[in-house]
Amino acid sequence: MKILIIINLFFLLSCTTTKKEYEFDKNLTGYNYPFKVQVFKFKSQKQTLAMAYGDLGNKKSQKIALLLHGKNFSGFYWDKIANDLVKMNYRVIIPDQIGFGKSSKPENYDFSFSQLALNTKKLLDHLKIKKYQIVGHSMGGMLAVHLAYLDETNVNSITLVNPIGLEDYSKYVLYKDPDFFYQNEVNKTVQQFRSYQQKNYYDGKWSNQYEQLLAPFKGWRSGPDWSLIAWNNALTYGPIFSEEIVSKLSRIKIPTTLILGTRDRTGPGRGWKKLGVTRKLGLYQKLGKDIMSTNPKFIKLIELDGLGHMPQFEDYSRFSDVFYPLFK
Repeated sequence: MKILIIINLFFLLSCTTTKKEYEFDKNLTGYNYPFKVQVFKFKSQKQTLAMAYGDLGNKKSQKIALLLHGKNFSGFYWDKIANDLVKMNYRVIIPDQIGFGKSSKPENYDFSFSQLALNTKKLLDHLKIKKYQIVGHSMGGMLAVHLAYLDETNVNSITLVNPIGLEDYSKYVLYKDPDFFYQNEVNKTVQQFRSYQQKNYYDGKWSNQYEQLLAPFKGWRSGPDWSLIAWNNALTYGPIFSEEIVSKLSRIKIPTTLILGTRDRTGPGRGWKKLGVTRKLGLYQKLGKDIMSTNPKFIKLIELDGLGHMPQFEDYSRFSDVFYPLFK
């Protein structure tokens, strides 16, 4: 009987610990980023919003890097890169975009890359930052291009790490109402989220490092605000399909470097192509070359064969060898 009581007590304590660790509200309260998080409040679309951000390194440094996160993440995953840039005497700014991470999750918001770029510019103005370099990963790459067009006189360079948007999805896939994406998001399980990344990001492999990146999703999925978070996730799909960057990259006049893991096959919308479309989406071993050929004067291509959508996590050493020379 005593043994049974001890076992039951252990089980209850384990459940309590798991619940505490993996239940987060919409602002990720209780989830600690690996750097100090500050908040910038501003007005947008008839509401006051809060943008969470990190500001690392020497505030007097003239070398400034802005790191823009992808859709399935937020600023916390830039930690290692940010710290290495700080060692190179960079000041590093890491915002969570509205709708992501520790930033506001509006009930209603007209999400667009132009709006997110404007929000980010407001943050930079608040910090009195003028000249800077942009790094964008995945969806953050699309945002980086839009920000560069908004603020081109202040952007010194752009580095795009496996960005999505290297093909104009609107040419190949059907437009979907946000409700479509909401139903997908609100019903998504942790295992589905994990399996998607394992298959599409890491070539079927998995590690504790990758698992740690799922912590915010796990906590949100079991937390009190999941419906609102899923709605924000749904709304932020719209810009991916309606604001292409292919034409912008062909005209850009800012030094731009594509760092592409060529095994990447990320192709938003491949499950709902237009009738008759046979194009295979997400062939990064071709997309980089195609984009570079449209603007070889300003676009440089670095290919990392055998790596996928997250080269900075799959093989940090190989990634570092090509990434950090861009910041010397």
